[in-house]
Parts: sequence; C-alpha cells; structure tokens
Amino acid sequence: MKSDTHALHADAHGHDTASHGTLSSYLIGFGLSVVLTAIPFWLVMSGVIASKAATAIVVMLFAVVQIVVHMIYFLHMNTRSENGWTMMALIFTVIMVVIALTGSLWVMHHLNINMMPVHNMSQMP
Repeated sequence: MKSDTHALHADAHGHDTASHGTLSSYLIGFGLSVVLTAIPFWLVMSGVIASKAATAIVVMLFAVVQIVVHMIYFLHMNTRSENGWTMMALIFTVIMVVIALTGSLWVMHHLNINMMPVHNMSQMP
C-alpha cells in the first residue's frame, strides 16, 4: 500500500517514478568521465601520436564515448524511458548538432579560402 501511495504522490507532482541512479552508478560515471578526459589530455600533452590529424581523431572518439557515458550514467537515457521520447529527442539533437557543426565548418573553410590574402613573395617589388 505504501508503494501505491508513493506512486500516486509522484504522479500528482509530475515526477517520474523511474530510477534516478545510485551512488555507485554516479561514481562509475564520474570515474569513466575522469579517465576519458585524462587520456586525451595526456595524448595531446605528451605527443605520443606524431600525426596531429590522428591525435584529433582519437580525441574526438574519446569525446563521443564520453557523451555516451554522460547520457547513460548522468542523464539516465535509454530506449525504455518515457516510451522512447527521450530517444527521439536524442536523435533530433544529434541531427541538429551535425547540421550546425557541418555548416559552421563549411562556412569557415570557404571564408578561409576566399577571404585570406595570398602572399606571393616573388611578385613583390
């Protein structure tokens, strides 16, 4: 009976009765976040990977993994919560971020090509 009262109380105040995580899950998420931040920092600062492009790709992969860790351990996102609406919101957000980043990179690339002056030292008087 007590759980029914808690469910009615939670619904009356608009709260979700889903789990909000435990201390151990938050500590696991925090530990993973620290490790997923420290490794790319070490890679960049020590110069272990000679190629800057390869280092950037590895750092971006660590960033993607860290985003997933945050979504699972801190935002408690999964396919079952809220009848899948959180997953739809995630898909929409990913699409918007991809459009914004791609557009920004495209604009910056074209500005760099079309607006930067060409310095040709051989043609100077």
